[in-house]
Amino acid sequence: MTGGRGRSVPPRELARDPENWPEAAIPDHPQARVVQAIASALTRHMTRQGLGLRRIAVLSGVNRQAIANLLSGSSWPDVATLSRLEDGLGVGLYPGANDPGSMHC
Repeated sequence: MTGGRGRSVPPRELARDPENWPEAAIPDHPQARVVQAIASALTRHMTRQGLGLRRIAVLSGVNRQAIANLLSGSSWPDVATLSRLEDGLGVGLYPGANDPGSMHC
C-alpha cells in the first residue's frame, strides 16, 4: 500500500526488538524486512569500502539525512532513493540484487 497508514509506523518499530535494528526479527511485515535487508546491505557496503554518510551522499545525490534515516530504520525509502544509492555506489542493495536495478532496464 502506498502512503496512508501503511507507512505511518517506521520499519524499525515493526521489529520485535527495535533497538537491535537492523538485525532484529520482523515476523509479520515483509515490506519492513525488505527495508531491513536494504539497510543491512548498505551498512555492509559502507564498512567494506570505508564510506561515511557524506561520501555516500556525494556519490549518490541522496540527502545525508535520508541515508541516516534508512540506516536507522526510521523511514521508508522510496524507489528513487534506492535507485540513486545503488547507481551511486555501483552495487545492488535490494534483496537478491547484485547490480543496481537501473542496469536491468
